Amino acid sequence: MLGVALGLFSALVVERAVRFFFDRDLELVRAVRDLTLDEFVREVERDELIDDALDGMLAGLDRYSHYYPPREIAALERETNGEFLGIGVVFRGDEPGQILFPYPGSPADKAGLRVGDRILSAEGNPVSAMEPHHLQALLHREETELRLDVEGLEGAQREVVLRPEVVLDPTVRHARMLLAESGIGYVAIRSFSHRTPQEFDDAVAGMKRTGLCALVLDLRADPGGILDAAVAIANRFVERGALVATRSRDGTRVTEAKPAEATLAGLPLVVLLDSSSASASEVLAAALQDHAAACLVGEPSFGKGTVQTLKHLGGERAVVKLTTASYCSPSLRRIEHTDDDAEHSGIAPDLFVPLSAAERDEVHRFLFGYSPPESALEALRAWEAREGLDLIDEPPRDRQLDAAVVLLTGGALDLHGDPLP
Repeated sequence: MLGVALGLFSALVVERAVRFFFDRDLELVRAVRDLTLDEFVREVERDELIDDALDGMLAGLDRYSHYYPPREIAALERETNGEFLGIGVVFRGDEPGQILFPYPGSPADKAGLRVGDRILSAEGNPVSAMEPHHLQALLHREETELRLDVEGLEGAQREVVLRPEVVLDPTVRHARMLLAESGIGYVAIRSFSHRTPQEFDDAVAGMKRTGLCALVLDLRADPGGILDAAVAIANRFVERGALVATRSRDGTRVTEAKPAEATLAGLPLVVLLDSSSASASEVLAAALQDHAAACLVGEPSFGKGTVQTLKHLGGERAVVKLTTASYCSPSLRRIEHTDDDAEHSGIAPDLFVPLSAAERDEVHRFLFGYSPPESALEALRAWEAREGLDLIDEPPRDRQLDAAVVLLTGGALDLHGDPLP
């Protein structure tokens, strides 16, 4: 027993010595943490202090590296996976608890929730007495049974029982034919998740069935996301050659196009950009521009040319987003925006069509929204006609989109709009 005790004591001494000589910086962190826990004017949570310390550690590196504590992980996963836990409805913005439409195949759709249904209570709690975020919390809680009292547009009340599930938050939105007679289609990408390439393929396949001959791809207000998703979509239009060059500590890696995935090669294409197009959306635009696979219309992009890698740490307790590389266009054009050289960064459009601030705000508001599925349009139009409402969000005036259509139809360009402020 004496030998065991001496062994443990020796191990403790060695561990303290190693910590002192090799981890003195960590000892300083522990000392500040313990002092704060013991003497700060109010009690604070130990985890809160650690989260704040780690957040500060990464924030000092660059503007993109970030520490995500447990409370932020759900939003991050929704952004990167294109999924979230919920019932799958879009609410009418100015009417708390009233459903504009459910998504096909969602828990709400399968449970029988319909266009115009108003949720009166959730789990016995009246919606009229709730803050909006309380209702959202109930509808996005863990996968347990949820009871809703609902009133339909005809005034009849009923009980609906459903279970929140993992549902898709679409990143590909507003897909439609702009000019059926010319076969010009339109699709906007709101951000890039792991699901975006499949969403894009599905949207294009739907338009092909109605005669798609040319496409407008809207990347305005797209802040980026998963790099591989943007590269996959670039590959749809580029059959051979480099799509992006990524530079890290280990050297430069060039991602080449795969001919079998170039399912849209040769399709006439116009891409819309603005100053809020960033990161993965710039990679996509740059690849298409370098290969002359598209004409870029709009305004110069933001200029974010760095790659962030996500790492789960602490037994999935937290996630670190760390800048690990930078990227360039296939022709090795720099994308990254720097404050001291803003004129030589980002992606410049082939056709510069500036919008006023008011025009840009209207375009972004529309892009951030959700277009109703075909299955809900008839009911929405009947509701509009019956009550004199505007429920279907119509696209705003858009001179950049107009210019894209003119390029694809071969008409004359008129770029003289209202004067900019």
